[in-house]
Order: sequence, then structure tokens, then C-alpha cells
Amino acid sequence: MNYLNYVNVRQGTKSVPRFSNGNTLPLTQLPFGMASFSAQTRGESESWFFHPDDRSVEGIRLTHQPSPWIGDYGALLMLVQSGTPGTDLRSIWSGYDPSKAIMTPNLLSVRFIKYNATFSLSPTERGAAIQLSYDDYRIPYFSLMSVGGNTKFEYDPQNAILTGYTEHIHKMPDAGFKMYFVFKFNKDHVDLPNILVSNKEKHLFNSTEISGEDSSIHIALKNNETSVTMCTSYISVEQAIYNHLQELKDKNIKIINDTAEEIWTEVLSRVKVKTSSLKHQKTFYSCLYRCFLFPHKCYEYDKSGKPVHYCPKDGNVYEGVRYTDTGFWDTYRTLFPLFSIIAKEEYKSMLEGFINDYTHWGWLPRWTSMVEIGCMPSTLIDAVIADAAVKGIADEKLLEKALEGMIKHANVASSDKRHGRNGVEDYIKIGYVSYESENENVNLTLDAAYGDFCIAVVAEKLGKNDIKEEYLKRSKNYINLFDKETGFMRAKDRNGNFRSDFNKFRWGLDYTEGSAYQNSFSVYHDFEGLAALYGGEADFIRKINEIFETPPLYYAEYYKREIHEMTEMASADFGQCAISNQPSFHLPYIFAYMGMQYKTDYWVRRICAEAFGFDESGFPGDEDNGATASWYIFSMLGLYPICPGKAEYVKGPMQVKSARLLDKKWSNKGYSRIIPHSIFT
Repeated sequence: MNYLNYVNVRQGTKSVPRFSNGNTLPLTQLPFGMASFSAQTRGESESWFFHPDDRSVEGIRLTHQPSPWIGDYGALLMLVQSGTPGTDLRSIWSGYDPSKAIMTPNLLSVRFIKYNATFSLSPTERGAAIQLSYDDYRIPYFSLMSVGGNTKFEYDPQNAILTGYTEHIHKMPDAGFKMYFVFKFNKDHVDLPNILVSNKEKHLFNSTEISGEDSSIHIALKNNETSVTMCTSYISVEQAIYNHLQELKDKNIKIINDTAEEIWTEVLSRVKVKTSSLKHQKTFYSCLYRCFLFPHKCYEYDKSGKPVHYCPKDGNVYEGVRYTDTGFWDTYRTLFPLFSIIAKEEYKSMLEGFINDYTHWGWLPRWTSMVEIGCMPSTLIDAVIADAAVKGIADEKLLEKALEGMIKHANVASSDKRHGRNGVEDYIKIGYVSYESENENVNLTLDAAYGDFCIAVVAEKLGKNDIKEEYLKRSKNYINLFDKETGFMRAKDRNGNFRSDFNKFRWGLDYTEGSAYQNSFSVYHDFEGLAALYGGEADFIRKINEIFETPPLYYAEYYKREIHEMTEMASADFGQCAISNQPSFHLPYIFAYMGMQYKTDYWVRRICAEAFGFDESGFPGDEDNGATASWYIFSMLGLYPICPGKAEYVKGPMQVKSARLLDKKWSNKGYSRIIPHSIFT
């Protein structure tokens, strides 16, 4: 079976800032590859630079963007032109037929109607093989354009290579940032006298080099058919050339395409399913493709074959792997637990990279995109580490270093709010984060309590029972914010008084991207204890029922505007279960955990049927780097990791006719409530 035939890379791309159907890009790249490629159809929309309904295209973009809310870095725009080259988005765009464009994980091919030319590309880990075809009498050009930041292009006619760098990045680190690149041409195909460059003023003139903001270079060609290969590096031009030697020497687009197809086929075939419809089959494998895009590799190999990476914290190059472009607030619930079953080696390598960041930055990462963004609260990498510990993915040496970092951010406040646990001083002193100290304080408290449980898990794995007991005790701190009268977790001041103006429908303020409904039940490690606060399981279940039975109302006054997650919750209409966003992911599964399997089965089946698809509107909200896609994968397979850090899953409805995980037959029949991870080892 060719699983790639079921993948639609445009799934979830029909998004705008005010409403997300995924906020995804149609990426052509290798699994976790350092270089990704996408058509760019509307550069003026900045991070929303592709839309599937557009009939115009501006070029093929080398991109590293993990989310439009984060932005891009190290981006370049490549395109074919004929005749006098355009130098800005207004002058370069061409009509194109999206139904005839090829956009797959291993091949991107777009016909630029205006230029009577076709641009085709297949990816390697850090670069690509490109084929250019022109059917025009005018001089053909291959154009490279800056997307932002200071950029340098320099063509070497002797070796027929174009080298340079771009400093384009959403947040420049203290040590600086450059993405270096090399493009290799067929020397006989380059029309040297007609090479043009343009500067910020958009003036065209003959030269083989240019630097500055908004610069571009246009390589004139003698032939209407030619191939180009390119590669990138975060270390140096010399490293980019070496990467090119390793990945692309003597290889054309067919060889690279075939290799990419083989790699993707192996990854997708790790989960073999048969479904009841073609729609389900396409949705499943389109989601599985999404699970293998992020995090991006951010390392290269030196001439001795050792992995090395650039550290933007201090500008040094260190041995070891590095990964970036992931936010653990989004991905810890579902993506990494999926890796623990079907991508164990990759998971271990990623964890090594995250610990390398701790070694060089002094803090475990929270939301990295080349640099630490810290845009979401809490240190949910705790769960990624704990899950790897209990599932035997991380070795003792790695866990020792990880535990050191976990204990640091659980006790030490950072002067930079992008690092560590915000509000940690309050949490240690009074057992919760007060609303006088931080906004989103309820989430910060619950996340810290869960993080403490994760620390206890790692400590137990390492035989450190004193640490285990200390943090298990701290993991009960969620109790401090429970309000018996309303049945919600509520904000308190430092004297223990609840905020007086409570509104259960108010989003933000004390909660993250939601209200009390979405954010009061993130006590994954102790649902039994949470149920006891309600007076027992029956009253707890009644409260969970209330989530789904209450209309999707929301009050937006804190944000002073409606945010897209509100709109998406109301549009999906599963009550107050905002499945469009991660805090609600586990809510349908609480029923099964508490012994009411039929209710989990009802809601999960309904959500999968109504909120997911393989088309451009395929997600109920932001997909978030594999987080939402992996929720769907688990929900179709009939199990869910309700508490990362415990080597178990809660049972869900198995919605595929048959499944094999790593060629081992899988079925949840015979399990009544809890499924042990040991069956996957």
C-alpha cells in the first residue's frame, strides 16, 4: 500500500488570523527535516503566506515556521521568471492553478503561468534538488529573494555556486543568527553577463553579488531545462557546502524524490490501518504526516561524522544534537506519547537535544523556535521527560541531567520570563500562584502541581525516594484553588481569598486561552483526588457532563477582543469542550477513566466525525505541530494518554477496522478501562 497517496499536505491550510482550520502549511520536507518548503501565495499576509484558495503564487519558500503565531526565520523565496525580473511581491506574482500543482511530502511542483515555467523540488534533510523548466522565448531566470533581515548573495562563476546568508528571524538572539546557504548550478547553463541583482530600492543592475535588506539575485540561464541543488547550515557557508556534499553530490531530483518517498513510506507504514471509508483513510494518514514534521532537526554533521549544532545563546558550535520549533504546552499531551509507541529512537534523540539546550542555556526549553520564545506558560517539558522515563526511552545519565533542570525551574525564578515557571516564588511559599503575582495563575498552579508529579516520577526512576516524596506532596497543590461552591478552580490572592468578580464564562485573566470550564480539570495525575473534592465520583461526573451540556458561551472583555479560539469553540459546538485547543483534549476521556466508557465513546466518535477531515478545513482549530493530529490518531486507534508520566492509556472507541503498530497487530478489545504501555514494548 502506498500510504503517501492518502496524504493531503494542504489539510488545515484554509486559515486566517480570525479563524483557524489548522493554521498549517503544505510542507514538502523529510520527517523532522531542518529545511521545509511551501508555496507562497500571499506574502503580504506575513505569517499567513499560503492560502489554498489563492489563484496566484509568488514563489517557493524555504521556511522553518512552526506556527503563524510564532513567525518564520531563515526564510528565502525562490521562483522562476522570464524576461525582465520583478523585484517585489507586487511585480513577481503569477497566476497558477492549485488543482494542477503537485504538493506532497516528497515533491512540490508549481506551474508559473505568467512565466510559462515550472518549478519542481524534492527535499533532503537540509536542502533540496530543484528542476526548472521554461517554455518561453524570453531570458529565463532563477530568482532568489530576501524575505526579511540582512541578506547576502554572491555568485562564484568559477565553481558555479551561489552562496550567502540571511539574518531573517522573528527574534534576534544576543549571539546573532544567520542561515547560510549554497546553490549549485550547471556551469554551462548559466548566462553570466545577464545575471542581475536588486537592492532595497528595487533597482536592477548587473552584478554577481548583493547584500542588505530586501535584496535579491536573478541568475540568468542559457537553457530552458536545468537543475539546481541547494543546502543550508546554521554554522557557516563552508558547513553548508559540506552538507551539500553529503546530501546532494551527483544526485538529481529523481534520486532525491525517490529517496524522500522511501523515507516517508517507512514512517507512515509504522501505523497500518484499514478504515471504513476513504475519507477516514485520508484523514488518518494526513494527520500522521503532520505528526512527523516537528520538531525540526537543528544540527549538522562535522567531517568526522559527529552531530554538531549552533547555539544562538552564546554563538558557539557544540557537539551533539539539537531540535527546535516545538512548544511543549501544545505537544506534551499527545505528540510525544505517540512517539513513545512508534518513534522511540527519534524521541530519545529529541530528548538529548532538549537536555543539550539546558546545558548551554541554563534552563530547560519551553517553546523554542531557534531561540526560546516562551510564549505559552509553564514548563510542560516536565511531562515529556517523565513519559520518556516511565516508558524506558531515556537512559539514566540523560535523566539525571534532566532532573537537575526540572528541580531548578521548580524552585528558582528566572529574571527572563521566557524561562522557568512563572510565579514560582508564590507557588513555593503559599502553595499556589496568586492573581496578584501572575495572570493565567490557575493554569500556572495546576501545571506546576502536575510538573511536580512528573519530577517525582523521574526521581523514582532514579531511586531518589526523598525527592519523590517531596514532589508527590507538592503535586497535591491543585487542591488549594478548588472552590467547592462553584466546582471550579479559581484564582486567589496571597491571603487565600478567591477573586470576587468570578465569571465562569470569562476567558483569560486567570486562565490560559479559555475559561474555568476548559482549565479546571487539568489534574491528570490525580483524578481520584479531584473527584473526592467534588464529594465523590458521581458528583465529579455530573460536573464533567456540565462541560458538554453548557452552551459554548464566552466573555471576551479581558482580551478586549474576540480571540480565534473562542470563535472556533462556538463553531464546533461541543458545549464548553473547546476541542479546538489543547486544554480540552482530555475532557472526553475523563468519562472512561471514571468508568463511563459509553460517554467517552459517544463524544470521541462525534468529535472525530464532525471536527476532522483531510481537506483544507480539516482541523477544529490550530493543529500546533502535531498536537491536534496526534489526538486524532489516538482517538481513531482507541486509546488515549490521559496522563503522560504514567505508563498507561485510557480506553477509547476503536474507529478503525484493523490496525498494526510497528507491524504488531493492535486492538483494544479485552481491555476494560486502562491499557498498559508494556504491550508496546
